[in-house]
Amino acid sequence: MIPQEKSEAVARGLRAAFGVAEFEDIRRITKGRTTALVFRILVEGLPYLLRLTPPNRMLGPERQFTCMKAAAEAGLAPRVWYTSIEDHLAITDFVEESPFPAKDARARMPAVLRALHALPPFPRGVDHLDTTCLFLMHPGPAVDGFLQKAQAANLVSPTEFDELLEWRAQLAAVNWCDESNLVSSHNDLFKPDNILFDGSRVWLVDWEAAFFNDRYADLAVVANLLVSNDAEERAYLQEYFGRTPNEYERARFCLMQQLVHMFYALAFLWMGSVGKPVDWSEKAPEFQTFQRRFWEGEIRLEDNETKVIYGKLHWQRLVENRQQGRFQEALRIVSDRQECA
Repeated sequence: MIPQEKSEAVARGLRAAFGVAEFEDIRRITKGRTTALVFRILVEGLPYLLRLTPPNRMLGPERQFTCMKAAAEAGLAPRVWYTSIEDHLAITDFVEESPFPAKDARARMPAVLRALHALPPFPRGVDHLDTTCLFLMHPGPAVDGFLQKAQAANLVSPTEFDELLEWRAQLAAVNWCDESNLVSSHNDLFKPDNILFDGSRVWLVDWEAAFFNDRYADLAVVANLLVSNDAEERAYLQEYFGRTPNEYERARFCLMQQLVHMFYALAFLWMGSVGKPVDWSEKAPEFQTFQRRFWEGEIRLEDNETKVIYGKLHWQRLVENRQQGRFQEALRIVSDRQECA
């Protein structure tokens, strides 16, 4: 089960962490969208997680391990027993999961994010390797090339794509490089698999995408999973800030949510359509219903059809939200704040 070329590296890790060269049991974990090989191993009767990251990534595991260790020391990630940058290997505690109802998660996650964002600064990211929605705000050939490919793929109609470019331009006019909002961020919490609950504590896992980023990126993707109305949003943000959020904070949150919808609409329509025009004759399911089932593990973004559906529902949500007055009001509030700064 362990690739032959990794056997000695795993043995080194086991010796360094536990003083043994072999595990007693191993089970491949396929849950979650990751390119890493992930295993549950048993050592001296106790379960641990063994993670082997592919060596051909554009960035090595150094940033990932740095962020993971900082989070583990703060009690936000499972304990780290061993890492090797050279071998692209990590051994951590294994979290035995318990059910985590959305209502409970909605109450707990703001404090988890607040603690994460209070950590000492993570390493900064690289624009063209930013896998968050803020990728769309990085001017340059990487974004231009992605948008050109998306347009050529007929993901939406030409008129709708022109509208998307206009909305992106409006969002790009906002200062997304506000240093006061740059914090240590996980950046991959749109996937429920990266949020584990053991019955008493919440753990964040899979730190490949972590870097120093805008706080509202984490806040928005988690809210998309768990928050379904204005009252829940107010409570969610109040718990995160420890006070009632001001109009500027709510406006930035609103704009980031729209950027999230735009990014995931384009990304998943692109991945799921595999070069074919998207069929819009069948409407996507209601957003909150899909997200609830996604959170509960009933839906997984593994096949192309589901990816297209996921992209469609984000597109529909973006269009619906763009038609409401809150979008323009949020743009005005943030723009006014920048002019006065």
